[in-house]
Amino acid sequence: MEAYDDLMKRRKEYIVLGSAYSIVQWDYETYMPPKGLMLKSEQLSLLQQILHRMGTNPEIGKLLDELEKNRKKLSDVQKRNVFLVRREYDKETKIPEDLVARIGKQTPISLETWKKAKASNNWKLFEPELQKTVELSRERAEIEMQVKGIPNLYDSMLDEYERGITSSEITKEFSELRARLVPLAKKCAEASKDFDSSFLSMEIPINIQRKIAADLTTVLGYDTVSDEAGGRIDEVEHPFTTGYYDDVRITVKYHENNVASAIYAILHESGHALYEQDLNPDWKYTPVGVAASFGIHESQSRFTENMIGRSPEFLTFYLPRLKKFTNGAFPRVDDRTFIKAMNLVKPSLIRIEADEVTYSLHIIVRFEIERDLFSDKITVSELPQVWNEKYSEYLGIDVPDDTNGVLQDTHWASGYFGYFPSYALGNIYDGMFLEKMRKDMPDWLEGVAKGEIAPVINWLKDNVHVEASMYDPADLVKRVTGKSLTAKPFLDYVEAKYSKLWGF
Repeated sequence: MEAYDDLMKRRKEYIVLGSAYSIVQWDYETYMPPKGLMLKSEQLSLLQQILHRMGTNPEIGKLLDELEKNRKKLSDVQKRNVFLVRREYDKETKIPEDLVARIGKQTPISLETWKKAKASNNWKLFEPELQKTVELSRERAEIEMQVKGIPNLYDSMLDEYERGITSSEITKEFSELRARLVPLAKKCAEASKDFDSSFLSMEIPINIQRKIAADLTTVLGYDTVSDEAGGRIDEVEHPFTTGYYDDVRITVKYHENNVASAIYAILHESGHALYEQDLNPDWKYTPVGVAASFGIHESQSRFTENMIGRSPEFLTFYLPRLKKFTNGAFPRVDDRTFIKAMNLVKPSLIRIEADEVTYSLHIIVRFEIERDLFSDKITVSELPQVWNEKYSEYLGIDVPDDTNGVLQDTHWASGYFGYFPSYALGNIYDGMFLEKMRKDMPDWLEGVAKGEIAPVINWLKDNVHVEASMYDPADLVKRVTGKSLTAKPFLDYVEAKYSKLWGF
């Protein structure tokens, strides 16, 4: 149909410009000189305004009206594309361009202030900029909730990252996570209290860690080194992945005395990148040809990081390579010691450094804070206090300063309210995917022990990646696993793995 072709042509232009916007953001995080902040703010703001104008062009509304009248003539994929464009169009046409510009201008300023506040442990420096970001986010969400017909403000924010999910559903699943993970974490910590993992603090030069990072991406099948590479690795304060199909870039922060941090950052971000690169190529430049949700995205990154990267089989395979790269820096470390060290469970301050068992507890803290913030139960000025209280209650640790507490993440500075739950939802999805994959490939770990990762990545590609955004996340998970959302498979997995590893 001519109307459909016209709509997809317009959408391609929107997606291409959006991919350019993401590269400008990448430049801001990686190579922008300090003096470039205000110019970058203007660039990002203008690009957002242009994208907003493109996405709200009245001609799109006319095309959608025509296509919806002739819906029976459309294929299932075409219907899905029309649905996704309509969903975005109805929302964006209600967002004033002035608000888009104000958000675009505030975000880089908030981010830069956050960086300085984190470096100087100065919450009060960041608080007024965060307050502005919260107010702008609330202003946008109040409009969106009316358009979507969602009665709860925070649910409207969640819907941006995980279509269709509600805070009540998340509260239910996260309550189950908390109920079983808190005692499990205590058992693991007690069983491993005398274990010496200090060898992981051995100083490994950054240039060596860069070689390890490139090797890990090669092992996973994410090409960053060949002449045909579609990826690259850069260094930032807070790791992230950005890009589209043929140009997907990951970032990492190296610490000379913590090579494990780089290893798992690379495994995690590579999982994101592989998902982006393995989306259905037939749907490139169309609305359906993007990730299903942020939670599904996190499931793919956390699968490579944890289900693969923290498995005893992968660690047994990779230890000889690590020893070779580090010129024998770990001469007396055997397989079992290495496996235990990389799976050490210890309540910690920093989310991105958290182990597989306690990670979800970090997310639950953030989810509950966001939910209460946008329900007017707490204020921005109270965030450090509430943060510290929840860390004491759920993880049993005292937060010594705001740099290692409420200032540790970039998300709130970026206005990404509703994003955090995606991380723990990713764990829940992973438990469900793993349960199904074990049935389809019962010997998958035997291959991993030999460094054969491709069969696992291909299973994820065939079952998850290629479906892209054809289905909402809950529908996709049910399509793959046959089950509705449940935290039980993930909890059963970690309890079985860690009780065996630590002998309780």
